Amino acid sequence: MECCGPGYASPADAIVAPCEKLLYTIAIYTGTGIQKPDYLATVDVDPDSPTYSQVIHRLEMPGIGDELHHMGWNACSSCFDDGSMSRKYLILPGVRSNNLHIVDTATDPRAPRLHKVVDGAEIKSKTNLSGPHTVHCLGSEIIISMLGDAKGEAPGGYLHLNKDFEIQGRWENSMGDIKFGYDFWYQPRHNVMVSSEWAAPNTFMPGFDLEEVGHLKYGRELHFWDFEKRVPIESFYLGEDGLLPLEVKFHHDPDSTHGFCGAALSTNVIHWWKDAGKWQWEKIIDVENEMHPDWPIPLPGVMSAILISMDDKYLYLNNWLHGDMRQYDISDPHNPKLTGQVFMGGLLGKAPTVNGVEVAGGPQMFQLSLDGKRLYVTTSLFSTWDNQFYPEIREKGGVMVMIDCDPVNGGMKINEDFIVDFGQEPNGPSRCHEARYPGGDCTSDIWL
Repeated sequence: MECCGPGYASPADAIVAPCEKLLYTIAIYTGTGIQKPDYLATVDVDPDSPTYSQVIHRLEMPGIGDELHHMGWNACSSCFDDGSMSRKYLILPGVRSNNLHIVDTATDPRAPRLHKVVDGAEIKSKTNLSGPHTVHCLGSEIIISMLGDAKGEAPGGYLHLNKDFEIQGRWENSMGDIKFGYDFWYQPRHNVMVSSEWAAPNTFMPGFDLEEVGHLKYGRELHFWDFEKRVPIESFYLGEDGLLPLEVKFHHDPDSTHGFCGAALSTNVIHWWKDAGKWQWEKIIDVENEMHPDWPIPLPGVMSAILISMDDKYLYLNNWLHGDMRQYDISDPHNPKLTGQVFMGGLLGKAPTVNGVEVAGGPQMFQLSLDGKRLYVTTSLFSTWDNQFYPEIREKGGVMVMIDCDPVNGGMKINEDFIVDFGQEPNGPSRCHEARYPGGDCTSDIWL
């Protein structure tokens, strides 16, 4: 099929697209003690390039203290049929500043430039929202989950921008009884959006306090929305199996109703699907806590992210405190099979160094190549949480590691030729988080 808009006609087309040559990751100084702006780093991931595995460009933000975190494209495969759209702009929200930085990556992909800034104060005044997190394009429009109101209290809501990044107001018509916000993913053919829960910005920003989980200040529910009406219609209370249900992902196949959520603190994967017109859920993966001499309670894995390969065959997850990345075959989504595991960093001491670099932190955010063969993994979760659980990250900074994955038989192995040490950055150690490719990736493209 001839492409007229951005993205790919189908997930199968995405898998056979050209390999990524560049990767963008956010790098932060917020919370490090270094008074410099956060920035967007361009990493050369072309193995035939002389600057392979190096940061080749840094785009600094205009201010200090944004805490860049997650980011998203202005357009994806949801507007593949729209010739007027192109995947030109990357949206970088500052969780603390509430500013949205619109970055032009198309004019010079190796050296992105700032296009405009949507002012956080304007967002607060027009929508009573703060704490921007997940960015998804919706055709030519853009929705961003906002974790708090203007004062930093839950539940927040959804910011709606048009294609020129002008504030349209709030996207949702009601938040219903939803207590918290975090991630979301939509599957238009089933008229459904699923959203998850973290906590109010005022709760998570200062750091993590386990007592606040017991005081119900952190989420444990998944919410199913009528996507066209923009209202929540059903919620699943996950209880002790679903403490801090963070990232949610549907299958890439737009006909599928199967989706997955990683519950960070209980370190479980929750699977949902539709059966005879009703939504169902079950726990399919349970990562056991580990004993640790310095911890008064068994150490949870802290599964802060999950990812589904473009062919819907594999689910990847991280255990940030244990220090391992895992690959599961989910061909049968009710019965996942562990097919790969590698360690990098973490508190269990199983892989303190990778390719000669001491790893502060553990595997945290990750992005898979469209063909499913390369997994890029970074080590910073959130500045105050980093400082709390991995205080040495202040001096060592973050790292980016690449894991070679076998998409046919399963299996994972750390690539010995690739390491990006953000502890050696020109302005001092910084921390890297989410990654994106110029051509789209496994965590941004949605098919209508």
